[in-house]
Amino acid sequence: MTGFTSPFRLPDLRRRAGPAVLSVAAAGVVVAAFNAPLAAQSSAYARTAPNDMSLCAPGKGPAVRIAVSGLKSSSGNVFARVYHPRSGDWLKSKRYILRVDAAPREGGMTVCVPLPSAGEYAIAVSHDANGNRKTDLSTDGAGISNNPKINKILGIPRPPSVEKARFTAGEGVTRMAIAIQYL
Repeated sequence: MTGFTSPFRLPDLRRRAGPAVLSVAAAGVVVAAFNAPLAAQSSAYARTAPNDMSLCAPGKGPAVRIAVSGLKSSSGNVFARVYHPRSGDWLKSKRYILRVDAAPREGGMTVCVPLPSAGEYAIAVSHDANGNRKTDLSTDGAGISNNPKINKILGIPRPPSVEKARFTAGEGVTRMAIAIQYL
């Protein structure tokens, strides 16, 4: 079940340890069993990193080197988030694998997003123009891997499906261009 093997059989443990020690040990096993999946899940999502361009140098990877264009200003923050290409994760709060934080440069800049392994992903880049770490529809911009159009319905942005943003990254550095769209 857990892969743990003990050199002692249960009757031997009862005789040597006594009931109090066995109760504490059993409680520890139960707590570990419930906490292990949560610990693994929390480390697999919502990690953050600075924009370290050395991770996109020749011979490095897996990573995505993104040429971000169309930034209206150098104020605020740029966030590049990489997601598993599943609709249950795509653009959901804290369901990204990694968020790279960078200072924007008016016009354009380059961002390096390290990946856990080669495979399929989707990326969203956002420009938080006023730096308040909230989405302000009137000032902030966004771009998606493969550059699908971000449509509006009744003035509200409707992000593209994860299928339109899905791409495959290799073992090395994958190059990509993302244009920021302001709505």
